[in-house]
Amino acid sequence: MTITCGFEAQRFINPTVKSLPPSGIRRFFDLVASTRGVISLGVGEPDFVTPWHIREACVQSLERGYTMYTSNYGLPELRQAIAGYLAERFGLSYDPQRQIMVTIGASEAVDLALRTVINPGDEVLIPEPCYVSYRPITQMAGGVPVTVPTTMEEEFALTAARLEKHITPRTKVLILCFPNNPTGAVLNDAEMQAIAALVKKYNLLVISDEIYAELRYDGPPRSFAALPGMQERTILVSGFSKAFAMTGWRVGYVAAHPDFLAAMVKIHQYTILCAPVMGQMAALEALRHGRQDVERMVAEYDRRRRLVVSRLREMGLECFEPRGAFYVFPSIKVTGLTSTQFAEELLKEEKVAVVPGPAFGSSGEGFIRCSYATSLAELTEAMNRMERFVARRLAFKHRAVAHA
Repeated sequence: MTITCGFEAQRFINPTVKSLPPSGIRRFFDLVASTRGVISLGVGEPDFVTPWHIREACVQSLERGYTMYTSNYGLPELRQAIAGYLAERFGLSYDPQRQIMVTIGASEAVDLALRTVINPGDEVLIPEPCYVSYRPITQMAGGVPVTVPTTMEEEFALTAARLEKHITPRTKVLILCFPNNPTGAVLNDAEMQAIAALVKKYNLLVISDEIYAELRYDGPPRSFAALPGMQERTILVSGFSKAFAMTGWRVGYVAAHPDFLAAMVKIHQYTILCAPVMGQMAALEALRHGRQDVERMVAEYDRRRRLVVSRLREMGLECFEPRGAFYVFPSIKVTGLTSTQFAEELLKEEKVAVVPGPAFGSSGEGFIRCSYATSLAELTEAMNRMERFVARRLAFKHRAVAHA
């Protein structure tokens, strides 16, 4: 292909898009891809293969000729199953015809929600550290992201007192993601109720990303929408990627007030049309017969979680014990390195990949994210390598102090 001399492609690119930084996670994964023999603790997806009966449902749907479009809202039987699941697990009542839509993963659902409700200049509260997409999709929707820092001292939970300090007359939306990526933090009932009181007081809308709801170790899953008065104020987002090990299938869903959903489906039908029918058939099988698969995987994640937290603490890294998801977010400040330095040097010297904390916002500096969604054998070896690395850094730091 010949590029015309003098043509300036940059002139045609939307300034908002041009200003977006590349994902800190993806940039680091590029380094990992060029290094042989790496144990990666960076990927945020289950290491389990999608259970066979779910894959088989997809194969059978293809054999029966299910290769056509579905309704923009998704397969009626899948929406019915989602409504049943939300009622059984959270006590929520949604009309599957008017209040539930199947999306291309939970990420599309968050994007649709923000584009539906945000006017230029509206402020969106985002607890941080947070999933890497929330800030940029808020900006692409014309909103202003306002980050609300959380701290390890408060177990990375969002407190009502801290949240209220960031509310202004322009605040419109609060994004919640608990269990949290990257910290593994959850909100207890008292914290959720205090936040709900603020949502009512300031007339806010909540986008609750509950993709990790099933991956909780301190009790049954909870939904923010189940709090008194919150269902109509909450756009509930979830999907099948994490709990059912279906990341590559890209099937999610949104449940919301009929007015929100009617508006969201307009964007969805003009940009996506519908989620692939084969993936929807697989998701239907997951909801109907996948409960034991989820329980088995959560039990294994719990085993790994306890191993990783114990090893990190033994090597001298202060570490909050995650209550959900499959991430741990230890502090590396004791080494004297920045998060990026720690991650890059650990990869270079010991071939272990972790994600620098600032990839999830500025309050992530001094931390790294490690995913324990990998085998016990690989986790054990990764911890051995990281322990050697940390020991060298601490010894170097102590020698430098002694000679100062």
